[in-house]
Amino acid sequence: MRVRALVCTLVVAVALTGCANAAAAPRRWHEGRLFLATGNTSGTFYQLGGGYADLVSTYLPGYEVRAEPSGASGDNVDRLASGDMELALCSGDTAADAAEGRGPYAGKPQPIRALARLYRNTMNVVVRTDAKIRKVADLRGRRVSTGTLNSSTDLLAGRMLEAAGLNPDTDIQRLRTSLPDTVNGMRAGSVDALFFTGGLPTPGITDLLDSAPGKFALLPAGDVVEPLAAKYGSVYSKATISKDVYHTEADVEAIVLPTLLLVPADMPDDLAYNLTKVLFEHQAELAKVHPEGANFDRASGAQTQPVPLHPGARRYYQGR
Repeated sequence: MRVRALVCTLVVAVALTGCANAAAAPRRWHEGRLFLATGNTSGTFYQLGGGYADLVSTYLPGYEVRAEPSGASGDNVDRLASGDMELALCSGDTAADAAEGRGPYAGKPQPIRALARLYRNTMNVVVRTDAKIRKVADLRGRRVSTGTLNSSTDLLAGRMLEAAGLNPDTDIQRLRTSLPDTVNGMRAGSVDALFFTGGLPTPGITDLLDSAPGKFALLPAGDVVEPLAAKYGSVYSKATISKDVYHTEADVEAIVLPTLLLVPADMPDDLAYNLTKVLFEHQAELAKVHPEGANFDRASGAQTQPVPLHPGARRYYQGR
């Protein structure tokens, strides 16, 4: 990848070490260049991240931001900690695991901080109607895409399957593919169901449902929220996908979780302050990029627990 190659070149020139030493990767904010890790190109992270990158490039003098596609939340945390990225969008569950050293980060808390709590991410579960799948437990034996490996979609999908009494690695034919590839598989008949976390509407989900009305449907998943919350806490809750979002026949219950905007712990306070300021002062412009850009506010922006708020962002919220 071009970004990784650039980091390796800089590390070799400055420190004569390899990219494997994450601590050696130089931060690019001293050059006025920032890279933002987003997600799949047909997902909300990519669309909204691109809009935010444009806003920072326009309204923060001396800085240029590029939004980069990625494997989403898990990949974003890893690249943020390694120095490959300076900003990242991340689902709340993956960010919490990383900050507290749980799950895939067991015993290894990551040096991340949050600038803001953004919109709620919704888990979209789509099934082929001819498969006659009525609830999550009915996915037993099916060909199911749980998203890109180590993404927040992959993490939450596995937890939802377990909450429904299934082993995600043995009770389904688990596929770990990107949303674009999964959508193609659904259309071709090689995938029976997909999981994908994103803002509403998620472009790739819209395209799939609109492409063949009646052939695909959203699967209600509200029945697994109680076992999820009992095991993992309040990061997961239940909400409704309105029938107006994807032009479905009825509202559908879904699992939701927060989205966080993350930065490295060593980001300068003034830069973190100004990045947060641009986010809220130009939010109306971000909302024009994607509807979820309007679905957060300054009052709740600082509620990023258990991920620590960056001191520069805290100063912004405190009005100092």
